Amino acid sequence: MPELVHTPLEEIDKIYAELRAGFQSGKLKSIAYRKYQILQLGYLIKDNAEQISEALTSDLGRPAFENQFLEIGPCLTDVKNAYSSVEKWAKPEKPPFSINFTPMRAIIYKEAKGVVLVISPFNYPLWLTIGPLVGALAAGNAIVIKPSELTPALDMLLAELIPKYLDSNLVRIVNGSVPESTKLLSLQWDHILYTGGARVGQIVAMAAAKFLTPVTLELGGKSPVIIDPNCDLQMAARRILWGKTVNAGQTCVAPDYILVPRSFQDKFVEALKAAHKSFYPDADGPAARDAYSRIVSPQAYKRLKGLLDGTKGNIVCGGETDENSKFIAPTLVRDVKADDSLMSEEIFGPLLPIVPVEDVDEAIAFINARDHPLALYVFSQDAEFKAKVFKNTQSGAAVANETVIHPGADGLPFGGVGPSGYGAHTGKFTFDTFTHLRSSLDSPSWIDKIIGFRFPPYKASAIKSARAMAPSLPARPTGPPTTEARSKWWGKWFFLALAVAIAGGLTKRAKILVRS
Repeated sequence: MPELVHTPLEEIDKIYAELRAGFQSGKLKSIAYRKYQILQLGYLIKDNAEQISEALTSDLGRPAFENQFLEIGPCLTDVKNAYSSVEKWAKPEKPPFSINFTPMRAIIYKEAKGVVLVISPFNYPLWLTIGPLVGALAAGNAIVIKPSELTPALDMLLAELIPKYLDSNLVRIVNGSVPESTKLLSLQWDHILYTGGARVGQIVAMAAAKFLTPVTLELGGKSPVIIDPNCDLQMAARRILWGKTVNAGQTCVAPDYILVPRSFQDKFVEALKAAHKSFYPDADGPAARDAYSRIVSPQAYKRLKGLLDGTKGNIVCGGETDENSKFIAPTLVRDVKADDSLMSEEIFGPLLPIVPVEDVDEAIAFINARDHPLALYVFSQDAEFKAKVFKNTQSGAAVANETVIHPGADGLPFGGVGPSGYGAHTGKFTFDTFTHLRSSLDSPSWIDKIIGFRFPPYKASAIKSARAMAPSLPARPTGPPTTEARSKWWGKWFFLALAVAIAGGLTKRAKILVRS
């Protein structure tokens, strides 16, 4: 693994000043220049995909397939979508019609926030760097990216490639660890996007508060899975296990624990074990080369090993570890209780505790007694079961019959709620994050003939005119609303009656035509 070359601290102020000047130059006011930079970024990825994959494998011990599927491909998707859509995204918008303000030509302009900072994590170091960079460029910002020091091979490669492909007056990379991050956070940014753990997220938020800088935090948490016995058992087992083993479980939206009915636990565990066997059929299992990622650092390995050693649950699959290679096998642990070591913090690794509960109500109560997760997963074929879980819980995302892939779904925002983060990004939502919505009015002189009563001295008639401008309210409610179920049935009966009336009218008209 290559040694990371840190950006000299004394250069960071210079980089910041150069980006400020670059933003003020107005280059990125041109949509064409934004598209040029976005496309250059795409070719940075395309031209160097093999080197990038090798760097990711060097840093994370990750299989080449996962590098392509989880990072390189999604980066190219982000580039293509932004390149194709930036004119539409950046187009000024007219607000909804208002009889009072339409003559004033109200409009909303989409403007860049300025010079922004993106702090990316180790677990998806390419996509969670390039994705925000694409959105920030599309919005017209100058950007500093600060990648994780735990991925030195990729960091050094990006430091080499970015100046070759992108405008150095608009995009720069700062490599390093705590001192470099601390220096960056001492500066005034126009937006900060941070992806990582909650402890550092608090540090970022506190530093930003000094300047009232807006922040987007994507943090994580313990993302639960609820199992309905009425699910596709084999599908559920394979998708959950894949979500937990891909990238060795080092995914902020990885399934963290499973809540399963006590009477169904045996059957579900057997399905998970069968899925594990199908994933790793070779004699070496997940330890085979290019089959499974490794843990990112010795510190992360020791933390996970401590959680595993401390569990009081029953290990039914996996459990093998190797400190030298930072290998921890995908491990299934059943009969886990709420106070177990595996439930004490976000696992962020390939350990999967299975917590037996009595029913879905206990599962919902279990989730609601804890911090809101970044994702919540349900496996069920029953629409009412899924609706009950989603309506009675809070989470960054609510996903049925799938795991992990939703952050890459076109058109969906990716973000948390409460301790799992705030704000959202990916795709157009990244553009929105780095965009200031600038309100504008252009009021004609003749408008004072209509609202000239606003000027002092106030006459008695002025308040009457002001009252006349206020909208009328709907009819006063006669009581609390009916239940949702009644409302739903009322809607069905209404449309049924409407259909009958239309059919009757058509029949009557047909008879008249026949007679004529």
